[in-house]
Amino acid sequence: MDIYLIKLIIAHLIGDFFLQPNAWVKDKGRKKLKSAKLYLHVVIHVVLIFVIFLSFDVWKTALTIGIIHFVIDALKSIFQTHKNARILFFVDQVLHFSSIVAVWHFFYKGSLDIGFLNDPHTWIFISGALFLTMPTSIVMKVIIAKWIPDNQPDSPKSLENAGKYIGILERTLIFLFILTNHFEAVGFLLAAKSIFRFGDLKEKHDLKLTEYVLIGTLLSFGIAIVTAMLIQRFI
Repeated sequence: MDIYLIKLIIAHLIGDFFLQPNAWVKDKGRKKLKSAKLYLHVVIHVVLIFVIFLSFDVWKTALTIGIIHFVIDALKSIFQTHKNARILFFVDQVLHFSSIVAVWHFFYKGSLDIGFLNDPHTWIFISGALFLTMPTSIVMKVIIAKWIPDNQPDSPKSLENAGKYIGILERTLIFLFILTNHFEAVGFLLAAKSIFRFGDLKEKHDLKLTEYVLIGTLLSFGIAIVTAMLIQRFI
């Protein structure tokens, strides 16, 4: 990767995640364009570019990044609400990184090598990873539906849809572990989940619930392992 692009990304990471206290984020969300922290945050980003490049010759790059950063953060602060704050965070970061690449391309004639998008192996990998998210969750739900324990009260301490997302994360990790030939990490993951999950189940003394969770865990791991091994044969 080009050194200029790396430096611009580092400047952004430091400015947005190391030198922006949470109090500043709240102040921008509350005061919108009247927040002094918004303008100070942009100035910090501009200064960071000068510092990281150790040159004032990059003033056009720094100024352009600063203006674009201000526009993106200003729009975010204007439209952000409590309900959309999470999604706007990711939209905000995508826009920032996209603008950095655009500025890098404009000032340094840089270009990203996206030839991998034309490689069938890339799409095979993506298809396998996608299958292990929501599609597998739905397949598992259909398979184990008949074993759902009766009259199981909802725990007030349980996070909404936590089980589904834990399953997606564990299958994704297994997928990556196997494709990188780290099978031992799969065993570690299973052991770690067993310690936390089955420790709670033991205290409830509910055999049906324990068996239900065990079936779901082994099915989730099994599907992830088989999928990863199949994908590994084609890439």
